[in-house]
Amino acid sequence: MSEYSFDKSVDMFTRATKVIPSGISGNKNPAFAVPGTFPYFAERGEGCKYWDVDGNEYIDYLLGYGPIVLGYNYKKIDEAADKQKKMGSAFNHPTERSVELAEKMVEIVPWADWAVFGRNGSDVTTYSIQIAREYTQKRKIIMAKGAYHGSHSWCTPGHGGLIDEDYRQVLSFTWNDATELEDLVKANEGDVAAIILTPYHHPAFADQVMPAPGFWADVRRICDENDIVLIADDVRAGFRLDIGGSGEYLGYKPDIACYCKAIANGYCMSSAVGRDKLKNAASKVFFTGTYYTSAIEIAAALATIEELQATNAIEHMMKMGTMLQEGLKAKAESHGLQVNITGPPTIPYMSFSNESNFRRSQLFSGEVAKRGAILHPHHNWFLSYSHKEADILKTLDIADECFGIVKKEFGS
Repeated sequence: MSEYSFDKSVDMFTRATKVIPSGISGNKNPAFAVPGTFPYFAERGEGCKYWDVDGNEYIDYLLGYGPIVLGYNYKKIDEAADKQKKMGSAFNHPTERSVELAEKMVEIVPWADWAVFGRNGSDVTTYSIQIAREYTQKRKIIMAKGAYHGSHSWCTPGHGGLIDEDYRQVLSFTWNDATELEDLVKANEGDVAAIILTPYHHPAFADQVMPAPGFWADVRRICDENDIVLIADDVRAGFRLDIGGSGEYLGYKPDIACYCKAIANGYCMSSAVGRDKLKNAASKVFFTGTYYTSAIEIAAALATIEELQATNAIEHMMKMGTMLQEGLKAKAESHGLQVNITGPPTIPYMSFSNESNFRRSQLFSGEVAKRGAILHPHHNWFLSYSHKEADILKTLDIADECFGIVKKEFGS
C-alpha cells in the first residue's frame, strides 16, 4: 500500500476555516466521511479517476455526489461547452440552446410536454411544489420520512435558521407504506397539493430501499383520486436508470419530474419537466435566476444526453455496477462478513448487516480510500461510463484486503 498523505489538505482546511463557515460546507465536509483518510480538496479528474491537492489518486465512486455520469474531463462535453463559450453564455435573454434542450427533454421523457431549467436540484424541486400549489390551490406537501429533496427551508435536513412555518405544511410517511400514505391524505382531505418522492428510497446513513411491488401504482392511484400532483425527484437517479427517466425503469409516470446531477456531466444544470395540464400553472410561478439560461451549461447538457444515447452508457454502467455489487458481496462472504448491497447497480451502496453505528463501514471505507478508491460509508455511490472492468477488478482487490482488516478488528 502506498502511503497517502494529507499535509496540504489539512493546511488548506485550516486556511478555509478562517474565511468559510465550517471550512467546507454541507455534505462535502470531511466530517461526513472519514476524516484523515478521505480527500478534503480536489485538484483534477480524468475518466473515473480523481486526484486531491496532495496528489493522492482514487478510483472515484462518488463522482461529485453524482454529476459525473460520463467521466471527468470528458472531451465531447467539454468541446460542446467550449464552442458555446466562444459565442457567450450569460446574456440578457436565452439562446437557441434553451429551446433545443427543452425539445430534447420532451423528446426523451415519454409523458413530458414542457421543460424548464435551473442550476441546482433544490431549484426545481421547490419550483415543482409551487406549481402543484398553484394548480391545485392547496397547501400541503407529502414526502417520505428521511428523504432528501434539497436545501430549501421546506425540505432541508438541517436545523439552523428555520422557523415552524417553513415546514408546517410538509407531512411525511414511511416509504413503501401506501396504507399510511392514503391515511395521511384522508386526514388532510382537500388540502394536499403534491406528493414528492424519489424513484426509490436513498436516505443518507441508511440502506437504499427499492419500491415494493405495487407501491408506485398505489401512489399514482391516490394522486389521481384526490387531485394531487405527483412529483418525481429524479435529481439523483435520473439518466442512470433509463434515458427517459427513472419512472420508465420502475414503471410509473409522474406529473412533474426533476433532474440535476447527471444531466450535464458536471456542468451546473437542473431541469423540471411536466405534463400539459400543469403548463399554465407553471407559467404563473415566478421562476428565474441570473444563470438559469446560461448557454454553456445548457450546451453541455445537450451534448451529455446525446452522448448517453449514442454510447448506450446506461447499459454499460449497469454492467459495471452489477460486477461491483456481486464482487463486493462475494469478497465479504469469503471473509465471513455480513453485508447489505442495496440500490440499483448504477447507484449502489454497501453497509454491514450486523451493526448500526457505522464503525465497520467507516473503517472499511477509510482503508479503501488509503489504497486508492472512494466508497463512501454514509452515502450511496455512483457509476460512470468511464468505469471499466479493470477499475472494478482493482477496486475489488482493494476491498478484499480491507474486508480482512475489518474482520481482524471486529470479527464476523
